[in-house]
Amino acid sequence: MITNALRTAEILLPRPGIDLSKWAVVACDQFTAQPEYWQAVEEYVGDAPSTLRVTLPEVWLNEADSRIPAIHAAMREYLDGGLWQTAVKQGFVLVCRETESGVRPGLLVSLDLEQYDFTPGAESLIRPTEGTVVSRVPPRARIRAGAPVELPHVMMLIDDPGRTVIEPLLEKADTLRPLYDFALMQHGGHVRGWAVEGRLVDEVHDAVEALRENCGGLLYAVGDGNHSLAAARQCWLDLREKLSPAVRAVHPARFALVELVNLNCPALVFEPIHRAVFNADAEALMCEYQSYLAAQGADMGEGDDVVAFDRTHTWRFKSEQHPLRLLQAFLDDYLARHPEASIDYIHGEDALRALVQRDNALGIMPRAFDKAELFSYIRRWGVLPRKTFSMGEANEKRYYLEARRIL
Repeated sequence: MITNALRTAEILLPRPGIDLSKWAVVACDQFTAQPEYWQAVEEYVGDAPSTLRVTLPEVWLNEADSRIPAIHAAMREYLDGGLWQTAVKQGFVLVCRETESGVRPGLLVSLDLEQYDFTPGAESLIRPTEGTVVSRVPPRARIRAGAPVELPHVMMLIDDPGRTVIEPLLEKADTLRPLYDFALMQHGGHVRGWAVEGRLVDEVHDAVEALRENCGGLLYAVGDGNHSLAAARQCWLDLREKLSPAVRAVHPARFALVELVNLNCPALVFEPIHRAVFNADAEALMCEYQSYLAAQGADMGEGDDVVAFDRTHTWRFKSEQHPLRLLQAFLDDYLARHPEASIDYIHGEDALRALVQRDNALGIMPRAFDKAELFSYIRRWGVLPRKTFSMGEANEKRYYLEARRIL
């Protein structure tokens, strides 16, 4: 039994001749409040083959019933037409992503969903970093349940201060078989990829196993894409009991493609995720928030730990601890008491300020979470409040590119 949950995979890429700049599209949960972004993607892609046709950007989540059958049909069309071809027979993919934050290496691998659990208090080897909203899982599960392939946007963190897993491969990149090298659309930077095969696979397994032996029970923390990973696990649980033990051990749906990223990478920047509250009396809401903090013994006066603003006013709050636990608890309660109000989670201060001006919303900006505290926090306290941090700006997220058969 492999105790570190790591597996190789047969990894698919589009056949030669496909324009990868039009093929690769950013993760579905980005730019949800900016339909103009996705309209620009539609116009750029045109009729070209693209992952835009085989994923569901959440800006169109309310159209899921009509879009999911088309997604499955496009997947089958791409498979039957030979668009997807085997790029790596059994191995990994070394990824090098260049963004405004720097060079971020990663390793595309397959992980065992049997060793992932998003249940609060779970002590599994693979855990989420923030709370899982169960209601967000079914639409993603419906896509995966009828899909012949998966396309990953999950970024999985490992805490590897010695740089023993991914970085040694990057030093050998010139000796590896190249897979792709192109510019990503919509200011996504540049991405390169190489096949990791043969003896290098064993070296990766050995390095990950050494991390596992000293990980305190937490080896992998989901940085991005937790709800997609939760959907993959739910689909596996639904299927598992129908299989014999022998088939269950090797069935492709038991595993999920993810990109491993070292928490200690300098280009991995934790950005705060902002809140935009709509249809609310901003001044009254802020008064309630200040009273709530005082009742919790957490009213520290004016500071920059939480900055809130509408078109005409700004409010500032100081906090002794990271402010998001109390802020999110307050907002959840406020929204439950004010059904006319709604909330969205926004990546990037510029996007939030533009949204506030356009829609007369209340913008709320908590300070960033220190990534050095992440693994120790989860081991001690469990998951963070949802939407605590974002790993980089929206256009630095993982783009859909590689695929794997799951049926």
